[in-house]
Amino acid sequence: MRVSIIGSGYVGMITGMGFAKLGNEVVFVDVDEEKVRMINEGRPPIYEEGLKELMREYRERYRATTDYREAVMNSDVTFICVGTPSREDGSIDLRFIESASREIGEVLREKDDFHVVVVKSTVVPGTTEGVVKPILEEQSEKKAFEDFGLAMNPEFLREGVALRDFLNPDRIVLGVQDESTKRILEELYSPIDAPKLITDIKTAEMIKYASNAFLATKISFANEIGNICKKLGIDSWKVFEGVGLDHRISPYFFRSGLGFGGSCFPKDVKAIIRKAEEAGEEPILLKAVLEVNERQPVKLVELLKKHVPRLGGKVIGVLGLAFKPNTDDVRETRAYPVIRRLLEEGANVIAYDPKAMENFRKFYPDVGSRIAYATSLEDVMKDTDVILILTEWPEFEELDYSGKVVIDGRRVRRAEETAEVYEGLCW
Repeated sequence: MRVSIIGSGYVGMITGMGFAKLGNEVVFVDVDEEKVRMINEGRPPIYEEGLKELMREYRERYRATTDYREAVMNSDVTFICVGTPSREDGSIDLRFIESASREIGEVLREKDDFHVVVVKSTVVPGTTEGVVKPILEEQSEKKAFEDFGLAMNPEFLREGVALRDFLNPDRIVLGVQDESTKRILEELYSPIDAPKLITDIKTAEMIKYASNAFLATKISFANEIGNICKKLGIDSWKVFEGVGLDHRISPYFFRSGLGFGGSCFPKDVKAIIRKAEEAGEEPILLKAVLEVNERQPVKLVELLKKHVPRLGGKVIGVLGLAFKPNTDDVRETRAYPVIRRLLEEGANVIAYDPKAMENFRKFYPDVGSRIAYATSLEDVMKDTDVILILTEWPEFEELDYSGKVVIDGRRVRRAEETAEVYEGLCW
């Protein structure tokens, strides 16, 4: 099948290359000419494990362009994979969704064949039918579900293992209304052996938010219990090892520590809170999830000050800037509030991350320009006596932390075993 992907960011690249691997012809559309050039040269515009190799292997199955008309006219299905960033009030900014819908609609006006438009960007319930559909119909002068297809197909990709998640998902959710669209999408996804849940469009939108909100809740719950365990001298990780053995609960997302970041959980929880409030509901639990998450970086610095009461002039080594290992994504990383607090206290920061240092410098200029970046782990260990572990990169398990004061937000066992002074955030 011929597939066009609007947006060559994280979701777009993984979705497009996943379909290319499955034997489809893929064209990426992006307004960023540099990204288009990189894709056409076979170079990934984002870091994700295995993506570079996949782009090299299936080079003949994809291309990129800035031209919507070229892409939509020469494809059967178009996936909208543009960003939906948060506004200050927590609601999602739909300008990229609206722009993509207008561009697609204008091309659909010229197209005779039945074409399916799929929203894969994360949008609150009602957006596909209430925002995307009217724009497509107005621009194309055609009727959705009759003259063209419209669907919602949420993504459940975990950064770092996203290609594996695309090809071996827990489930595929298809929010559809008309039979033609349902048939086309079932055919497109037929090579993937996974449960396929067919719902209406608003339900598919809500499944994405409910999933992310629940996972974020598990993390904040683990951290709340972890904070109590810390006060009582109990190892919270051992507690959750026992809790996770209950088949009704499962052990996943019970890694108590510094909290969650990334492009999904913080944004999506804020968005569903805002949507709930608009609907007249008070989402008490979800607000608490965010509150606990915001407290964890503060607690880590307070724990540091128990061992180093005066941070002014001290050189602090920070290991990890990405929001999680195996990615260069720094969006909502917990490293940012920690480093900001250290700088406010007058500390000097030397940071190291295998992939995310340049992104951190660009994404957070208020602090990124005020810290030093080490060229290697050895430099950090050589130049500092105090280490904060903020991301659990595998290489941090190979270090010798002898002689160091280590405050660990992610439970790196090697630090626990070798540091002169070791404190875990929740254990």
